[in-house]
Amino acid sequence: MEENERKMGSGNRSAVVRDLAETLLLTCVVFLAINVTTGRFFIDGNSMEPTLHDGQYIVVSKLVYELAEPGRGDIVVLQYPHDLSRNFIKRVIGVPGDEVVIDDGELIINGSGIEEPYIGQLGSYSGQWTLGPDELFVLGDNRNNSSDSHSWGVLPRENVLGRAWVIYWPPQDWGTAPHIDYDLAHGTAHAAGE
Repeated sequence: MEENERKMGSGNRSAVVRDLAETLLLTCVVFLAINVTTGRFFIDGNSMEPTLHDGQYIVVSKLVYELAEPGRGDIVVLQYPHDLSRNFIKRVIGVPGDEVVIDDGELIINGSGIEEPYIGQLGSYSGQWTLGPDELFVLGDNRNNSSDSHSWGVLPRENVLGRAWVIYWPPQDWGTAPHIDYDLAHGTAHAAGE
């Protein structure tokens, strides 16, 4: 009888050890999958005001641009071209082949003027850029307080780390990142999905 109880006790221990090992393995797999497909970033500064705020934390999808190209209006995390150790967050304004003109702050893409209801005020600068096959034009929504393509030039596509997905901190700001769709035919920009 005691021998059977000892066998059952060791059987229970091996089942617990096996369950613990399976749980740890599953946890590691889930952790790796999340970290390979997403990233978490802290917004440091006001270059995306009034859309995103200093001190917010966001989740970025790293996988989305393996399946599709960045589009006009996407909010992206990128490596600053002049110092790859620094990450910035900006909005994609121009995609490969576009001609982007800023005339006294007014945005013109491929000859179409664009209304931008998501910015606080127009930029106080002008310029013209024609994008090559692997180049993007990015701007902060806080046009006069943003280090972006208007000051350092076009962004190589390879510098894009991912697309902003979810704002998760602080809790009162929780929600999806507010991407924009540009309607070049009508010169408007509106929330994605509208």
